Amino acid sequence: MAIISSKKQPNDRDKASASSGELSLMVQAVSSGESAPCKKSMILQADPEPEERSKLEEKIRPQSLMEYIGQKDLKDVLDIAIRAAKSRKEPLDHLLLYGPPGLGKTTMSLILAEEMGVKCKIASAPALERPRDIMGLLISLQPGDILFIDEIHRLAKVAEELLYPAMEDFRVDIPLGKGKSAKIQSMKLPPFTLVGATTRVGALTSPLRDRFGLIQRLRFYEIDELSNIVIRTASLLKMRITTDGAEEVARRSRGTPRIANRLLKRVRDYAEVKTVRDIDRTIAAEALQLFNVDPCGLDWTDRRLLSFMIERHNGGPVGLETLAASTGEDAQTIEEVYEPYLMQIGYLSRTPRGRIATAAAWKHLGYTPPDSQMALLS
Repeated sequence: MAIISSKKQPNDRDKASASSGELSLMVQAVSSGESAPCKKSMILQADPEPEERSKLEEKIRPQSLMEYIGQKDLKDVLDIAIRAAKSRKEPLDHLLLYGPPGLGKTTMSLILAEEMGVKCKIASAPALERPRDIMGLLISLQPGDILFIDEIHRLAKVAEELLYPAMEDFRVDIPLGKGKSAKIQSMKLPPFTLVGATTRVGALTSPLRDRFGLIQRLRFYEIDELSNIVIRTASLLKMRITTDGAEEVARRSRGTPRIANRLLKRVRDYAEVKTVRDIDRTIAAEALQLFNVDPCGLDWTDRRLLSFMIERHNGGPVGLETLAASTGEDAQTIEEVYEPYLMQIGYLSRTPRGRIATAAAWKHLGYTPPDSQMALLS
């Protein structure tokens, strides 16, 4: 989701003050049954994507809990929640999904909407800069709709505070005017479900986190689960892939469906150019090696991070900022994109003194860890 807005970057107080007049117009319009007036700067619209790519992604995305592969514990919880909500004819309770990127948080929100027979509106928290932005979403909801906010830990304070009464009482409190003459006007909202997604659940404020009735973690996928995803996607793309070929793609997919589907498309490119009809383990391995993805799923950046720690710092400990500055990678990207998988497979360890490349990482990259490093890791 994107919001077209001015280039100036105001603080929270400026945002709240500048928006009060526009919010007043919105409240008046909705109260009278009219459509809320919107300036171009207030319109939320999807980022343009090539039509072919959108159709392909829509085709690959599962449409129901039954089609959704993996995350069994999460599916069991949500299946109960869906059935209970339907029996009471109520919307689902607010849901917070957290975990590394690419594990299916957006897909799950769309599936929930499909299962409940409602619409799902999708927004990204960094785009919701002003109260009017979150208001535009809230007043557009129909009863039972799902509002999905990605990266919800990055929600602006003024937008977050508007969500509190919306989540608890299905209303919004709008400050009108300034100073002593300022008033608060409340507006009712239809019952809805907020689904928040985050890679950093600890970064959410307690008042926001505590308003979610369900808080669920998405875990990395097992190789057999990813193999089934690869086989399903290959079938939808009209590709012929063997079981061991699917396993090879899965093994290099970092436990992440999004990466598995991306790598499968690269294997398809390779097979088409090489005029290979059936993709087996050998073809998949050749293709992914060409694209610099090794048998453990490490790419060039992973190996660079680990090699830097080993070659320059004898395996560590290395501080995050030092690692970022020395490798040219953003610290947040290292922490949220690369570290979770490296820790999951036992190649990286966090200590109070910094990051350490484990003995397994040394061995994988062809190094022999010194005795001092082994003692530190023990």
